[in-house]
Order: sequence, then C-alpha cells, then structure tokens
Amino acid sequence: MKPRGGHISDSCRPISEILSRIGDKWTSLIITRLTEGPLRFNELKRQVHGISQKVLTATLRGLERDGFIERRVEPTVPPAVEYSLTPFGRELAEPLMALTRFALVNSQRMEAARQAYDERNGTPFTEASKPRRPMRLGMN
Repeated sequence: MKPRGGHISDSCRPISEILSRIGDKWTSLIITRLTEGPLRFNELKRQVHGISQKVLTATLRGLERDGFIERRVEPTVPPAVEYSLTPFGRELAEPLMALTRFALVNSQRMEAARQAYDERNGTPFTEASKPRRPMRLGMN
C-alpha cells in the first residue's frame, strides 16, 4: 500500500493500520481463541502455542488499545484478569475466521502451486524454502 516515495496516502492509511494490526500472527491467533469465550492470561498463553509472556502482554495491550478486546480485573487476591472480545472484536473475528477457513481448506493447493512454480523455474526446493508448519488455529 505504500507508494514509491514511501508515503501512505490518507485514503490508504486506515487500511494499512488495520492490516498491520491483524497481519501479526499473534493477533489472529488471540482473536481466534477469544471467539470461544473469555480467557485468563495463562489460559490464553497455553492456547497460543509459542508466544512469549512479553509478546502476549504487548499484543493484548495493543488489542485493548485498538478496542478489539476488553480486560476485566476481578478484585481477588491475587487479582484474576480475564480477556474477552468487544463487539468491535467480534466484528473483526468474522473476516478473520473466514480467512482461517480459507487457509485450512486451501493450504495444499498453495503448496502444489509453489512446487509447480519451483519446477517450472528450476528453483531447487530446499528445507529453507519450505513454508513453516501452519499454526494450530483451533478450528473445529
């Protein structure tokens, strides 16, 4: 979306900001997990495999700041903190879930296209060029 000069036009800025937020793999996984209901921090960390505590904290803060999730603190000792989607977050979850379904249904087609491309162009298929194993998205 960036023009050649590196400037993002005013009409592209909202699109760029949203894509930047949801393009982060952790954001997509967190939103997907929260569609199933509210989760406490450690439950979320267990379900989003591979995320560090620091990255989870930063991502949750960004999602809360953007209005996609809500953080609720129970006045217990120690305080119980729970995260849930806001109505705005549920609205975002719809296209994310559609994209998730698309990825799960079509991952083999994309892999076949990559292999065909590599064969046509004489590109050697190596482990380095092989895509990483897809993340578990919890689609039932």
